[in-house]
Amino acid sequence: MPFWLSIACLSVFQGVLVALPIRPRWAQLGRLRAGAWAFVLPASIVAFVVIARAAESASAQGLTYLALVAVPPLAALALGALSRGARPRRALFAGALFALAWADRGGYAGNAAATLLSGLSCVALGSLLGAITPARWLAAGIVAMALADTALVVSDLLQAPNDALNAARPAAGLPRLQSASFGSALMGYGDLFVAAVLGGLLAARGEAQLPAAIVTATLALAFDLLFFFVHELPATVPVALALGVIELSRRRRSAVAPAAAHGARLPGGPGRARPAGDPRARPARRSPAP
Repeated sequence: MPFWLSIACLSVFQGVLVALPIRPRWAQLGRLRAGAWAFVLPASIVAFVVIARAAESASAQGLTYLALVAVPPLAALALGALSRGARPRRALFAGALFALAWADRGGYAGNAAATLLSGLSCVALGSLLGAITPARWLAAGIVAMALADTALVVSDLLQAPNDALNAARPAAGLPRLQSASFGSALMGYGDLFVAAVLGGLLAARGEAQLPAAIVTATLALAFDLLFFFVHELPATVPVALALGVIELSRRRRSAVAPAAAHGARLPGGPGRARPAGDPRARPARRSPAP
């Protein structure tokens, strides 16, 4: 599959991940609510680079097995409870996806199954983070993650750890779930994670996610055009830009709504019509004085 089509599929998948998270109705999550959870986003990138540069092969191999252990259960949780249309029995599909990713490793179907597993695990994490993190803090975390990602890519500090992580493979031909590989394109786990976190933020605020998903996919596809000039891009940036577009649109609606409501209350304005038989609908007349 050519690179342009491969990366386009992954960019669209980022948009899909924005639409999938939901707001969990678990009362226990309220006890964990704190703004500090937002630091998970930028810290995940910085910590990965620091640890990976210290021991590239060892840390990459460790993250490979961590993903192998953590991703399937999280994907099952998303399918069973933490995504749109989730049903408990659908959690079994995570096992089927894992089997396909293992049986067809290196093939299109196997890569697609592994990428879907990784993305669904991000949906579970995004739903949970959206529920336990205040919206403003989580939005700041998304922006901070994009800034950190951009700085590391521009300074070329992310290239070596990424290469080591992408080259790491678990034993026995088990699927690689630490990143998203489809066709001839690669996207980091954090790039999927940040998209799902945006969806979790919107779900927690009760806002429409489908328009945001379309905006994210569109910006990601436009951002991919830069691959004509460079070989590596921070795929967290389109998600942060989509957040900016969403916030601007939200503020514009908030500014227009009070003005519209005030106009509806003005005397004689729209919505002040009276029945034809109402004497107040016409001016009173007096008989001429004798």
